[in-house]
Amino acid sequence: MPIKIPNDLPANAVLTSERVFVMTEERAEHQDIRPLEFLFLNLMPKKISTEIQYLRKLSNSPIQINIELLRVDQHISRNTPQKHLDTFYKNFEEVKDKYYDGMIITGAPLDQIDFDDVNYWDKLETMIRWSAQHVTSTLFSCWAVAAALKVFYDIPLMQRSNKLSGVFYHNTVHSTDPLIRGFDDTFLAPHSRFIDFPTHVIEDNTDLHVLADGPQTGVFLAASPDKRQIYVTGHPEYDATTLAEEFRRDLNAGKNPHIPENYFPHNDPELPPPCVWRAHASLLFANWVNYIYQETPYKLPHD
Repeated sequence: MPIKIPNDLPANAVLTSERVFVMTEERAEHQDIRPLEFLFLNLMPKKISTEIQYLRKLSNSPIQINIELLRVDQHISRNTPQKHLDTFYKNFEEVKDKYYDGMIITGAPLDQIDFDDVNYWDKLETMIRWSAQHVTSTLFSCWAVAAALKVFYDIPLMQRSNKLSGVFYHNTVHSTDPLIRGFDDTFLAPHSRFIDFPTHVIEDNTDLHVLADGPQTGVFLAASPDKRQIYVTGHPEYDATTLAEEFRRDLNAGKNPHIPENYFPHNDPELPPPCVWRAHASLLFANWVNYIYQETPYKLPHD
């Protein structure tokens, strides 16, 4: 939440220059407050666990957020009960005339498939373009980052020779940016993807501001100049055991996966992995929600 201070307090100018959220008494007296309206487009197969992971991160903000769940099509899921989908998820036709403060588009296990071969690509492209006009700020995660880069910048899917799996160090680039306020100069976050996001490719072919990257991961966090699009290539929302579950899934499927890097103690899959990214993950989502709270209009167009 922003801090409220007297109008003429000298700290006002200093904090404002550092992009700290400051609310003067005058603004506070005239401010109306309402819940934020968020849309959650869940592309992951195990939708319930994905919901829990993201909603846990969003709950760290003291700002009330109303969540609507969205599915991309009527595909029958093998990993989520149909009753759950029918009860809690909406179709795009039900929301396309509405406006939202925030939106999350999750990753999907499609990072080895060309966009044209994705069954719902046309529908997803429509939703992504729609979000640019109907959402104050949309956060794209992992594969959804690649999808958005294709839609907005015509950047093709960039494949890695080996899967990036593990917990990696990243460096903050613009420490005063509101999305990474309070971050350490270096921080850890998990990744699980075959897609590549080289920093030089993003900087040379887009107008995005790279806010954090790493030597092994490339870009971790980037944002459009107006912050209507936020790109998170890793999985800060992951639980401590998620990478372990993915590793054992692939192992049981005979895929001979590499052990996730910097994850299991002593690189031993029999030992429980610690969660060493929780604080920065929570801070990232809190900063994003706080930014939206400051920027979104009190009355959305559909009110």
